[in-house]
Formats: sequence, C-alpha cells, structure tokens
Amino acid sequence: MRAQPDIPSGEIHRFTISSDMLKTNRLGDPYVREIAVYIPHGETGDGLPLLVDLVGFTSGGPAHTNWKNFGENVPERADRLIHEGKMPPVAIAFPDCFTRLGGNQYIDSLAMGPWATWLTTEMLAAVEGRFKCGGPGRRGVFGKSSGGYGSMVHAMLHADTWSAAACHSGDMAFELCYLPEMPSAVRAIARKGSIETFVTDFETGPKYPGGAFHDLMTFAMAATYDPDPDPDTFCGIRLPVDLETCEINDERWSAWLAWDPVLMADKHTQALKSLKGLWIDCGSVDQYNLVYGARRLHKKLQGEGVDHVYEEFDDNHSSVDYRMDDSLPFLAKALTT
Repeated sequence: MRAQPDIPSGEIHRFTISSDMLKTNRLGDPYVREIAVYIPHGETGDGLPLLVDLVGFTSGGPAHTNWKNFGENVPERADRLIHEGKMPPVAIAFPDCFTRLGGNQYIDSLAMGPWATWLTTEMLAAVEGRFKCGGPGRRGVFGKSSGGYGSMVHAMLHADTWSAAACHSGDMAFELCYLPEMPSAVRAIARKGSIETFVTDFETGPKYPGGAFHDLMTFAMAATYDPDPDPDTFCGIRLPVDLETCEINDERWSAWLAWDPVLMADKHTQALKSLKGLWIDCGSVDQYNLVYGARRLHKKLQGEGVDHVYEEFDDNHSSVDYRMDDSLPFLAKALTT
C-alpha cells in the first residue's frame, strides 16, 4: 500500500552490473551489484538531473525503494514532492554498496574496495548510459549518517563529478563519534578472542546482541580509514587503540583523522565553492554527537566563504527521512538552474 495512492507514481528500474574493480576488495564481497533507478511519472529519464542516494550504515541503496510502513520510501517521497510542485522531476539512483562489515563510507579503501571510484565511474556510466540523465553539471549526491559522510567527502574530493550534495547527520568530528565506541570494541575482541571470530560469529547467528552492531561498525570504520596492508590481517581491520589499555595509537588515529570532514575541509574549500548547492543538517540532540561536528564544519565553511545551507532541527539521529522534504527540492532546483 502506497502512502498516497491517489497521486501518479514513477517507475523503479532494477539492473545489475559486474565490476572488475570491486573484485579487489579483501572482504570477499560480491562484485556484481544491483542498482535501482527511479524515473518520475511521464518521464523516460532523458535530460533529467540525476541524484544518487548513499544510504546509512546497515543498509543498501535498493532498500530505500522498499515499502515503508506509516511513511514513504524515497521514490514515493519524490512522487509527492514532484506532484505538489515542490521539486522538478529528477532521476534517482540507489546503488547497492552494502559490505560484509555492515555498510560503507563510500571512499576508496585497500580493504573495503574502491567504492568512490566505482560510484563516480562504472555506476554513473551504467545509469546515465541507460537513462540519458545526469551528466556534467547535473549530478547530485545525498545521504544520511554514513551516507551523509559519503556525500560530504564526495563533495570535497569529487566536485568534478558532483555539482550538488546534501549531508544529513553525517559522520564528522571523529573524536566525538568514534572514539567513545573503542572500549566496547576492545571488550568485544576480548570476549571473542579475535576480530575474525567476532565477525564470523556475527555472520553465523542466528541472533546477535543489539550492541554488536556498534562494534561491527567500529571494525568497518577501521577497515575503511586505516586498513592494514598486511594481507594476512582479517579484512584489513586494525584498531587505533591498544587492545589491552585502549590507549590511542597516535599514528593509527592520525590516519583516521585524515578522513574527518571537519579537518578535510581545510584543503578542499575551493572544491566546495564550485558546487551549485551544498546542504548540511543535523539533529540538535543527535545521540552520536554528530551535531558538534556539523557545527564545526558550518563555522569553518562560513569563515572560508563557502556558500551552503546549514540547519539544525529538534530531533536525534533516528527516523529523520522527513528532512529530505527540504533537501531533495534544494538539490533538484540547484541542478536545473
């Protein structure tokens, strides 16, 4: 049942692509990936701007096209916004970037795989080739949480590909959002005996404690930001802390910090200035402390004269898809003017 069955609905197209570059990942993840593409009612895709949805940790892109109880999935939200005249028609792509470690930060990693390169080359070529949408100056990227992080970093590192970006509650200020999780991860390793046993037991199931998701996320971040080049290290995972005392290893932690958007912005303000639109928001009571990183980034961008929209809203990190009611029209309009 659609949330609003009385308005015209777009069409979801699903296809898969095989990628040689994704074969290099050390997680053993599939290199054949599904991409779902939303095309608005009455459109073929030809000439439309293209938005790409980067989903949060524990999800895969096509999941955002699934039926949603008491709400809208992203295509239904787009249907409504377009029907109400709040947003011009756009194509939206939902690539599957899920990994063995539960998610993706959408950057190139020796362990996780070259996800940024895949998104900006093979994935885009497959979507734009089929639907004649997007193209230079008419591509935008958006996401929440890990997807917000990916959108923000892509805006900095790949402004030659993306012309607009929206970051909802994105990971930043790593000492506030990641370091607090380290003691739990260290305890999880101690209980299981190794990271490999933790991950394989998690996969085996049939059930896992809720807190295990946070530990898995910490291991995924380690494989993303500072993978061990030693091929014998399981999934390239090494933590930036001592496994007995939880003391920070400065060298390892510095490698993580090199990927913190708050710090990355110092070197990439010109790229951000080149965008047609940049949206950043976060809940004022975000339970992962992400609002403080968002405020830091906002102040830094203000100081450098980077044009952007910054909003805080009275909510936490969970169930905030309604924020797309503002960001999606913002991106669509930026890419059509």
